[in-house]
Amino acid sequence: SDYGKAIILGNIGVVYKELSDFQKALEYYEKSLLINEVLGFKVGLAINLGNIGIIYSKLEDYPKALEYLQKAYSLSQEIGAKKTSLDLLQELSNLYEEKNEIEIAFSYFKQSIALKEEIQSEESTQNAQLFDQRRKIEEDEKARQLKLARFQEQEKILHNILPINIADRILQQETFIADYFESVSVLFMDLVGFTKLSSTISPKQLVSILDTIFTLADEVLDQFGLEKIKTIGDGYLAVANVTSPLVEHQKETAQAALQLLETMKNFTITMPTDLGDTNWIKDMSNIEIRIGIHTGEVVAGIIGKNKYTYDLWGDAVNVASRMESSSEPGRIHISEAFAKS
Repeated sequence: SDYGKAIILGNIGVVYKELSDFQKALEYYEKSLLINEVLGFKVGLAINLGNIGIIYSKLEDYPKALEYLQKAYSLSQEIGAKKTSLDLLQELSNLYEEKNEIEIAFSYFKQSIALKEEIQSEESTQNAQLFDQRRKIEEDEKARQLKLARFQEQEKILHNILPINIADRILQQETFIADYFESVSVLFMDLVGFTKLSSTISPKQLVSILDTIFTLADEVLDQFGLEKIKTIGDGYLAVANVTSPLVEHQKETAQAALQLLETMKNFTITMPTDLGDTNWIKDMSNIEIRIGIHTGEVVAGIIGKNKYTYDLWGDAVNVASRMESSSEPGRIHISEAFAKS
């Protein structure tokens, strides 16, 4: 939803603020502000105006900081958002203190103390409880987004979970993404016998192996211009000529498949000792993969509102899956259409 996008954009702004990249923080706060203006969501407007004011204060642009903080404070008073007003009074007090205008800073400080006492002593708590609930949700989402962004090396969150051009379209406020592609190459890869192995090792060891293998697969795909769409258990789906154009996508897909076989042929299982007993490794044969490839038309798009997923649909996907399931270990099974392309 647009409301959710406004929160996400605001949270990205929070991330950049924590990283002291104030120009980037300002950019995302302003995007969030614009959506809230369209929605007429005054609480979101007050929060974003206040956030922008704080950024200008960090940049020592005190006239603009004062302008935005006062707008936010006036709006928060208008809608009866007392806790937001309290935060803004404290920010205004801090701003005037930084400007060494102590009397004005103290005036705002006294107002904040009075408002804080008013909030604490208010007999009717229904509106305050509703506001607190919304505030808690937003703070939890901010914390989650911040933790995710730091874990992913402070990259843009959407760029980490979606193809770059798809993430850019979402950030540009495109609300519905569904594209038709007349000719693509679809590649399915599956780990042979992995289901049996998963029943004999610990969950952490299982995830460690999958992470290593699929990371290697990601590197191969990047080399040949393919895009990973998703993993399903120990299966791996990729496509060529969707998120970025590949004129000879069949050739690139074939080369990627051959490289995947070569990579897995040379793959040796290693395991951190802190994940448990690793004696089973010496009794294991090499992990083998099987691959299925088909070429044809697909529809690709985004599903979900809060947790975006980019996926493919069409007969080309189904045929590639059947090619993989009927393939032999260590082999690449291609369709007749792919062979003739």
